[in-house]
Amino acid sequence: MGLPYDGNSSFLRGAAQAPPLIREALYSPSSNLFTEHGLDLGTPGRIVDASDLELSDEPGPLAPVRQAVAELLDQDARLISLGGDHSVTYPVLQAYGGKYKDLTVLHLDAHPDLYDELDGNRYSHGCPFARVMEEGLIGRLIQVGIRTLNTHQSEQIERFGVEIYELCHWTAPPELAIDGPLYLSVDLDVFDPAFAPGISHHEPGGLSPRDVIHIIQNIPAPLVGADIVEFNPTRDPLGITAMLAAKLLKEIAGRMLESS
Repeated sequence: MGLPYDGNSSFLRGAAQAPPLIREALYSPSSNLFTEHGLDLGTPGRIVDASDLELSDEPGPLAPVRQAVAELLDQDARLISLGGDHSVTYPVLQAYGGKYKDLTVLHLDAHPDLYDELDGNRYSHGCPFARVMEEGLIGRLIQVGIRTLNTHQSEQIERFGVEIYELCHWTAPPELAIDGPLYLSVDLDVFDPAFAPGISHHEPGGLSPRDVIHIIQNIPAPLVGADIVEFNPTRDPLGITAMLAAKLLKEIAGRMLESS
């Protein structure tokens, strides 16, 4: 389901335009619908497009997202959400937290997104995991790819007991021990901007596509939901980031099906 929203973006708008372009890249004749493990996602009924949710562009907590996701979860769907800025993850996890107890979230990002508030907005795309942790929506938060940690967010990490893998200490993708259901949140600025120029916040020194694909393919727990966020098409004139987002969508869907 597409969540075309960027009303909580703090720097640049444009992420609301992303979902249709990720779909276009997914079905581009330049590639195919097979995962790297040989699963054909083009098999009828294997993946279902729930279309884009109609959302306003006003800042706020996005209650319509929570309601729409909850309705899909009532049908036992496993949802991959296409953002949109990262603020959409908060209402998605409000719905997931109501269905899955002790949910683990694996968050891939350059930023912890744990600000108590940013520019006066408690629902900013820099704040979703502060809201998630405050409300006790999940049991465990693991963050990988962080390379912008400041004093306030370090204090938030300690406050909420977040497990963090900073890239300044990176040697190889971590081997994660996870029990129970897992939700994956991928902010495309986890990648070095050389691989993903179509993002609002260029933060050099990020991961490669192979690093992230390795993490996805080796998720050791049932994958019940995911999102791909912060693709900004206004900064992606050659479609490089769109194709990367589509590649991630295929590998995430494949891992969901393999772990079901």
